[in-house]
Amino acid sequence: MIKDLVINSNASGVYLVKDSTKGITISGMNYLSITLQDKSGVMPAKKWDIDEEDIKLLQKGNIVRIDGEVLSYKDKPQIKITGVYKVNNENEDLSNLLLLGSISLDDLLKDFNYYKDSIKNEDCKKIVNRVFEKYYDKYIDYPAAVRNHHEFYHGLLHHSVTMCKVADKLKNIYDFDYDLLISGCLLHDLGKIYEFSGVVAPSYTNEGNLLGHLTIGESLIKEISDELHITSEVPLLLEHMILSHHGKLEYGSPVVPKTREALLLSMIDDMDAKMMVLDKAFNEVKEGEYTERIFALDNEMFYKHKKIK
Repeated sequence: MIKDLVINSNASGVYLVKDSTKGITISGMNYLSITLQDKSGVMPAKKWDIDEEDIKLLQKGNIVRIDGEVLSYKDKPQIKITGVYKVNNENEDLSNLLLLGSISLDDLLKDFNYYKDSIKNEDCKKIVNRVFEKYYDKYIDYPAAVRNHHEFYHGLLHHSVTMCKVADKLKNIYDFDYDLLISGCLLHDLGKIYEFSGVVAPSYTNEGNLLGHLTIGESLIKEISDELHITSEVPLLLEHMILSHHGKLEYGSPVVPKTREALLLSMIDDMDAKMMVLDKAFNEVKEGEYTERIFALDNEMFYKHKKIK
């Protein structure tokens, strides 16, 4: 497992190529900068003096068997690949190669069904149920991002369920429409099932690049609402929540939140994404140390203090 690799250790094993970029040294030698992944984590790697077969085998999304060793680069481990061999992707168990979150799928599905079934408003319930009749499999498996936050197997489900948990805690503090907010938490990132290419080493699709998941998600909700012949204001309110959940125009939303539920959704989404980014950074440092600068958190370093008892 990648998490067990240390400097000067053998790195031979089967990995997923998460990213691969070709480069040229000053002397004119071709090489590949690669990110290798298994379920325990990721690690940068280099393959020097490459040929066409190396480029073909080490494409993003491929599963490969490598020989190599872990060297130190800028005081961090990096794999030097000395051999690369083809693996039949269809015969490999993806569960050993895809990053996983901290909550089991069984627990996520239990919470997902609890919050989905807690919705009482008939129109919200019809829309949510129809969405998951059509898109359940992708929604359950997809990551919530290509990088930064919840970029792991079942990440979209993990992110949405965690947001529901936060929204549920707020119901006894603030006055808002619970059914709308829970529906928004479950549906806000629905468009990502078309924005991303898939579960294995995802990249942005053409639709994702040209439209983005907010626009895609809004159109999916409108399409389903029209199919169901819903005439209430609920579809409009949900569409607004999806379009505005990035909070600001400069963050990619075409409109800013203009309802109580839309504002809460935007803040809960932002909080959950940032906490996940911070958790990931804290996993890389010990207590009493600072993280590296985190681009997604205003390029700040964060201090991991000891738990106060």
